[in-house]
Amino acid sequence: MEYLIRQYGLEQGALEIEYIEEFFGEFARRKTSNEITGRLTEREHLIVMAVAALPGDPGTLMPVSYKVCHELFSQESDPRLADLAAQIEDVVDFNGRRVLYSWIGGTRIDWRGQGHFRALTEEQEAWAIAAGFDEVVVKTKNRYYEMRGTLANLHFNVVKYVPHPIENLESKVFLSKKLGPHVLDLHRSARTRLEDSGR
Repeated sequence: MEYLIRQYGLEQGALEIEYIEEFFGEFARRKTSNEITGRLTEREHLIVMAVAALPGDPGTLMPVSYKVCHELFSQESDPRLADLAAQIEDVVDFNGRRVLYSWIGGTRIDWRGQGHFRALTEEQEAWAIAAGFDEVVVKTKNRYYEMRGTLANLHFNVVKYVPHPIENLESKVFLSKKLGPHVLDLHRSARTRLEDSGR
């Protein structure tokens, strides 16, 4: 299967994500376009989506999966990012290295299990390596079993587990992957980059 990947500029990508998250039933709070642009403005980032033909209408492509990543620094002015950096400073080396944070992403419920998220992750890794990033970090929750399984299959390693004081399913799981040319050798999905949108 060949996956069609489209890179988005910040404004259009943020609007697309705000729309597509309506199709994700498990997210208690959806990201707004203002929240996305606020975090990514003046920070190196990537917004990519996998698009696929509508059933019964092969001429119409629609976004079915997305990923957003951005650079993370050891010293952050945004309180949420400062807290994130502080939580992983004992397991991720920021000194002289570029760290990428895989922030948000997912696949529409009716398109899961078809490899779109893997294709996007591999596209993200190729971009990150070309951009000079040394490591990619992702945070999830213990209860997201499918996501944890997907990340394990993509060779992400658990680097930290932060137990929740009451509900173990809400415990945080931090995973990481060192980047380099060797990572590209493990890529399996055939991907075609469409023209960039809104750049």
